Amino acid sequence: MTLYWGKEVTLLFDSWKTDSWLTYSLTLLFCFFLSFFYQHLEARRLNFKLRSTLRPPSSSSSSSSDGIRNSVSIPIISSPPKSGPKKLWVRVASSLLFGVNSAIGYFIMLTIMTYNGGVFVAVILGLSVGYFLFRSGDFGDGEDAIVAVESNNNACGCS
Repeated sequence: MTLYWGKEVTLLFDSWKTDSWLTYSLTLLFCFFLSFFYQHLEARRLNFKLRSTLRPPSSSSSSSSDGIRNSVSIPIISSPPKSGPKKLWVRVASSLLFGVNSAIGYFIMLTIMTYNGGVFVAVILGLSVGYFLFRSGDFGDGEDAIVAVESNNNACGCS
């Protein structure tokens, strides 16, 4: 199997065949935007999951003498969500986003399996531009990453 560089492509369905440069260009544009949208949706899904697992800082959090807070506001290892209608809704929404994103990912994989060089380049460019715009930052929206680690002197059983 090798890449070929022609304008004749059958993409995903037997009825989707390109036979002119116009239809081939529109197909490449579709592949680019599908890949671009995949990165956008993945960034939104990860951002949604991150925001749904964050716990707001407690009011009892104290500051040490150097101004560093002694509470954890972002869990490094999170426990499974507690049951309840809100958490169930979050899990269902997260699962739906994952399913849609997985389906798009498999469609992208199938487009590349046409072994057409133009389709391959369009998909890689779409994924790269989408990653650059949506996911190259720490959280995909330009926020700086802040990781808080709780200092627990008794965690190891030491005194």
